[in-house]
Amino acid sequence: MRILLVEDDPEQLEPLHTALSDVGHIVDALQDGGIAQWILSQRQYDLLILDWMLPEVSGVDLCRNCRLSGNTAPILLLTARDTTIDKVTGLDAGADDYLVKPIDIFELLARVRALGRRSPLWQGEILQLEDLTLNLTTLTVDRGESSIQLSTREFQLLEYLLRHSRHVLSRGQLEQALWEWGDEPESNAITALVRRVRQRLDALDAAEWVETVYGMGYRISPKN
Repeated sequence: MRILLVEDDPEQLEPLHTALSDVGHIVDALQDGGIAQWILSQRQYDLLILDWMLPEVSGVDLCRNCRLSGNTAPILLLTARDTTIDKVTGLDAGADDYLVKPIDIFELLARVRALGRRSPLWQGEILQLEDLTLNLTTLTVDRGESSIQLSTREFQLLEYLLRHSRHVLSRGQLEQALWEWGDEPESNAITALVRRVRQRLDALDAAEWVETVYGMGYRISPKN
C-alpha cells in the first residue's frame, strides 16, 4: 500500500516509517499538517496515518478536510488523548480507527492490515496472474512447487506490475509509484530494479513475463 504518515515528532516518526517500510509499504513521511494537506491534493493514498497534534493543520482537521473533499481512504488517528470525548471527536471527524500513544509497533501493523482491507483498492492478501502468485504478507512469490523471497523494493515493483498486469507502465509512472515523496531515484534505478526482479523470477521460469516495451515502458504478461 501507499501510505501517508504524518507525525511531527521525529523520534516517533522514524521507527513508524521504518516498520511500515520493512513490511513492503511505500510511505510518504511528513512532519507538517500544512504540507500534508497540500500533498493530499496531489497524490492518492491507500491509507492515512495522522497524528492529532500537528503544525499548521491538525490531524483532526486533515481528517475532516479529507472527508469533505470526497477522499475515502481509511484513516488511522494517532494521539495521546484517550478520553471518550476525544475518541468521539476523532471518529466524528472521519477517522476509521484510533491508536493511543505510546504506539506499539505490532499493534500498529495489525491495525494497518485491518484498515487496508477497507481500501477501495483492496484485492486480498494474494495477487495472482495465471499460476504466479505474490503474497502481500510474506513478500514471497510462488509458481508451482517453487517459491522465492523478494527484497522490499523488488516486492514493491512486482506488486505494482501485478496490480496493473498486461498494461504498459512508463518509467515515470513507476518512479512516482515506487519512490517516496521528495526522494529522487537515480536515472538508471528503474532499469536496475527491473533487471533484479527478472533475475529473481528466473528461478520460477517467469523472467520473460516482465517485458520491456521499447520507447514506452514495462509490463508483466504471462508467457506460454
